[in-house]
Amino acid sequence: MSAPTLGATRAGGEPRLREVLASPKMLAILFLGAASGFPNQITESALQAWLKDAGVSLTTIGVMSYVALPYLLKFLWAPLIDRYPLPWLGRRRGWILAMQVALALTIGLFALQNPAVALTPISACAVAIVFFSATQDIAFDAYRTDVSAPSERGLAAAATNLGYRTAAWLASACALVVADHFGWRPAFLLLAVVMLLFCGATMLAPTTHNTYQPRSLRESVVAPLKELLGTPNAVTLIAVVLLFKIGDAFANKLFTPFMMDVGFSKTEIALIVKGLFTASSLAGSVLGGVLMVRLGLLRSMLAFGVLQAVSNLLYCALAVAGRNYPIMAAAVVIEHVAGAMGGIALVALIMALCDVRYSAFQYALLSALALLPRYSLGYPAGWVADHGGWYGYFVVSFALAFPGLIMVWLNRREIDALDGHGAE
Repeated sequence: MSAPTLGATRAGGEPRLREVLASPKMLAILFLGAASGFPNQITESALQAWLKDAGVSLTTIGVMSYVALPYLLKFLWAPLIDRYPLPWLGRRRGWILAMQVALALTIGLFALQNPAVALTPISACAVAIVFFSATQDIAFDAYRTDVSAPSERGLAAAATNLGYRTAAWLASACALVVADHFGWRPAFLLLAVVMLLFCGATMLAPTTHNTYQPRSLRESVVAPLKELLGTPNAVTLIAVVLLFKIGDAFANKLFTPFMMDVGFSKTEIALIVKGLFTASSLAGSVLGGVLMVRLGLLRSMLAFGVLQAVSNLLYCALAVAGRNYPIMAAAVVIEHVAGAMGGIALVALIMALCDVRYSAFQYALLSALALLPRYSLGYPAGWVADHGGWYGYFVVSFALAFPGLIMVWLNRREIDALDGHGAE
């Protein structure tokens, strides 16, 4: 997702909510998934809207998006989380609880800042929020892996996805609605209180009973890297992971400022646009999982990749039409269903590339590469929007999708082989 993470979007079929909610373990995963998703949009859509209200340029807003880089770099300190547990609530929940308290404090610090006066303290707070959020993701991903039996992994992924996306939307909606009516300071204070409430879910969650610790940091890092990079086609397959979602990531980089420029209010964006965004993403995740059973990995990546590229062009129509509800609804629903389907296919590829002996570190590394376009395109996205307008912006997003599709086609034999291996 980290952001969340990409592992949270994997679905092997339609999630069965009654089964998810019937188990205390799954209920804990649902709420911890929500805690994982809650901070994500605070440093994305809420921060972008706050800066937009303060009159900050789109280029600067794009540059500010680089505060999210710790989500990309979390694999660097993931071995430390595995190697050194905190002295409370076990190896995983101790880190989760500590990060939730830290997140509540740093989100609250946003309420003391003013973007019209200085951006440096806001940037520092945002980086801290992302760092604590990424660390919480590391610990939560490990917790979910520890407590889920093989037969429960599909339900655990569904519970995580449901909690993560719902909480991310609620955080964004809460921030925008409260800011629209009462200002940004009450909005951030309310978000800080809600973040602190997630500590209760962490303390009540079942323990993992996992006491294993790697003997050294070297054991946690070197062997997984050798395994991942030791195959002849490793580099080209990693290029697929890196490029497959780049067009979709570019299109959504400045989603909130685009909707504000088109003419939608912050309340409309929070309650209507973001609601459609979230519901469509959840529907696309389920649909992508169902279709992958029939299509297989290669055909899914090609079909979903083309669909997510073409769907970006729907925003061109909205850029021309302006504040138009039917066009907005069609564009948001179709694009986010397609994008979620593409995400499911990419998750399946990443899982197929992982050796089960080293899946935690390898998955963190590969998911960071997959998220690189999302968190590194801030300046180019802002520059294109400022200098080429929104219509040109989404044409560029369409063109950026083709390198990933080309790499999928060039690696079609290897992807087919991975699909057969992963199905065993």
